[in-house]
Amino acid sequence: MNSLKPIEKEILKLCIQNGTYSIADFSKDLSVSVPTITKVIGDMIDRGLIQDEGKVGTKGGRRPNIYGLNPQAGYFVGVDISRQHFHLAVCNFKGELLSFTAEIPFVLEANADSFKKICQCVKEQVAATGIDWNDVIGVGVSLSGRVNPEKGYSLTYFVSDDIPMRKLFEQQLSVSVNIENDSRAMTYGEYMTLGKEADQNMIFINLSWGLGMGMILDGQLYYGKSGFSGEIGHFPVLDNDLICRCGKVGCLETGASGSALHRMILEEINAGRKSSLARIKAEKGDIHLNDILDAVTKEDVLAIECIEKVGYTLGQGLAGVINIFNPGLVVIGGRLTVGKDYLMLPIKTAVNRFSLSKVSSDTRFMFSNLGLKAAGIGDCLLSRAKILGI
Repeated sequence: MNSLKPIEKEILKLCIQNGTYSIADFSKDLSVSVPTITKVIGDMIDRGLIQDEGKVGTKGGRRPNIYGLNPQAGYFVGVDISRQHFHLAVCNFKGELLSFTAEIPFVLEANADSFKKICQCVKEQVAATGIDWNDVIGVGVSLSGRVNPEKGYSLTYFVSDDIPMRKLFEQQLSVSVNIENDSRAMTYGEYMTLGKEADQNMIFINLSWGLGMGMILDGQLYYGKSGFSGEIGHFPVLDNDLICRCGKVGCLETGASGSALHRMILEEINAGRKSSLARIKAEKGDIHLNDILDAVTKEDVLAIECIEKVGYTLGQGLAGVINIFNPGLVVIGGRLTVGKDYLMLPIKTAVNRFSLSKVSSDTRFMFSNLGLKAAGIGDCLLSRAKILGI
């Protein structure tokens, strides 16, 4: 894959973006002669990158052959790591999802043993799908927190002063590895699979225990100078004295996140509010985020009130983001999306109230289509993009 010529990269990029092409279409879009394209396509077929998909019907004349990516040219593995588990996705060369396994048990710790265990577990999970590890050409790994993909470092997990985390993974897995922040991986996965619904300027919000964001600007995933863009959770917009996990006060995450929702519920229950969650706390001694989200789906009044507050607060922060970036689409993803309209309606209400109407009027809102699969699929597709150099 490292020996791809510039014209071959352009051909692969067109196929990724648009599917299949005829020789004439390649020639037109790339401004390259038909004989040259014919030769290049023939070489790529011989190497297993492109396949002839037969003839396509036309209104008259000869029917041209069309060409597209060979799905069996290689496979990509996406590993979305959380504290207590990881999700694993496997995609073929065309980017089609072949397998997805959710919540594989795993305890994330910042030490060598934890690192080796997850690498071994990844290989075992891929083997269970029937794919030979030798056919895997790239692995994408996403984690929460600050990740610098270019240098291959995570500043949160598996920290080594000497060797980038990416290199540690590559030593264990023996394939090219790309590491990414989970919210950016979700953003890319959603963007690349939205089809006609996608927008060249898109914001993705990861509303889970924490609060993260990814940005597509002019059709490209935005990283920033050091690769740490998207920290909307630490946008200092709230007038409160709550200390965020970053050590500062006023962060949006302290009012708009799963952790904020958890805190609100406990405060209300301790103040004597009646709720099905109060009974759970009395029985178990504690309440977990899953308990709260389950209560929302069962229309517990307190749970609904609190998730509406989270949505409104998030909308306040999003209003500022929309005023700055003027996105055409905002996608809301993450665990709290089970709240559906109880979450989305307050978000839109706050955006309409606090944003400039001429800026936000062209912005569409939608929930993530991929759900739990977003980061894993994004990991696979980012790995493909990095390996192909496109």
